[in-house]
Amino acid sequence: MQEISKYAVGIDIGTTTVRCVVGHIDGTTGAPTIIGVGIAPNSGMRKGTVANLEGPAQAIDAALAEAERMSGYQVDAATISINGSHIVSTHADGMVAVSGPNHEVVSDDLARIEEVATVGKIPANRIILEFVPHAYKLDSQDNIKSPIGMNGTRLEVDAHVVSVLEPNLDSLQKAAEKANVAPRSVVVAGVAAARAALSEKQIENGVALIDIGGSTTNIAIYEEGDLQYAAVVPIGGINITNDLAIGLKTDPEIAEKLKIEHASALFNRDPSGVSLKYNDQIHNFSMSDMDEIVEARLEELFSMVNKELQRAGRAGKLPNGAVLTGGTAHLKGIAEYAKNALGLAVRVGHVDDYGSVTDNICEPQFATAIGLMLIDSELGVQNSKNPGSIFKTKKTLVGGGKISKFFGRFRI
Repeated sequence: MQEISKYAVGIDIGTTTVRCVVGHIDGTTGAPTIIGVGIAPNSGMRKGTVANLEGPAQAIDAALAEAERMSGYQVDAATISINGSHIVSTHADGMVAVSGPNHEVVSDDLARIEEVATVGKIPANRIILEFVPHAYKLDSQDNIKSPIGMNGTRLEVDAHVVSVLEPNLDSLQKAAEKANVAPRSVVVAGVAAARAALSEKQIENGVALIDIGGSTTNIAIYEEGDLQYAAVVPIGGINITNDLAIGLKTDPEIAEKLKIEHASALFNRDPSGVSLKYNDQIHNFSMSDMDEIVEARLEELFSMVNKELQRAGRAGKLPNGAVLTGGTAHLKGIAEYAKNALGLAVRVGHVDDYGSVTDNICEPQFATAIGLMLIDSELGVQNSKNPGSIFKTKKTLVGGGKISKFFGRFRI
């Protein structure tokens, strides 16, 4: 009898780039091996949100097609990322009477207390993606992580909620469906990157994941094993590129190459110049001018990041500091700059080696896509008797095609 192969898929829908990762799941150990990777430039999005359905739909289709060719699987379902400053982090609490037989806490009690904790606190046009119970209280027992099976009469919860605007989520879902992909789960990009780039020890001790994408930066703060806060600021690597193009009076394509090959986050007042060949022409630029432009934008970015850390009450108070992911994490000296700006230990994050056929898959720009693939595998791997066959998945939808607020919930 032929062994059924299992796979999981993550699609990172970024403003400038879509990345797709397909992982084969070992039937014995459950360990993933990346067997397909696809990358495609994206358009039709503004600051992480969909502005034109055709652009991201075409980018998803192109990235997925590349990953399918590499992996040998034909995919119609995946865990996808959501982004944008509409993502809001909120504290929630609530109390219910235990209704189970002999006052034993059952799963229905947890569902009821989640509803009580969120009703009236989350606007009607928002969808809950993350409900993270930090601690339960059962009568006089405090700091309970899982009260299932315990006995008591009064159950309370202290929780954290991450919600998104329903129209933005709906547009993202439609873009994926136009590319013939059913979203098995929708996960905040920063949470997905954290799944791939952070260790259990870091999540327990206290750490901030800072994912610097094309036009947004995701912040996810963890402590005591749970997500404590999430936010998105509307600045990313493309802002540095545009600043260089304007300040140096050059084309954005040249500015992008300058950023990647020569720019530095540390302003060292180097009077020397740098030469760059582009389209058979030599372009000369001042290093000090470049550094000054980059520093100005990074100062704004990390000032906004620090304000989010302050809102979370964690500014300068995270033992494991911050981990940088995203394409802009490659910028020379950015970890040192962030260390000085945030007053925390900072390092550039890298992903564990999952035996990929692509050499640079462990780089920080793939953290979100790999995290999505790992989450997809944990939700329940997709099955295929033979490479190339289609796995049909049942979508969880409510109210005219809207994703249920319970759809795709994930908590590390």
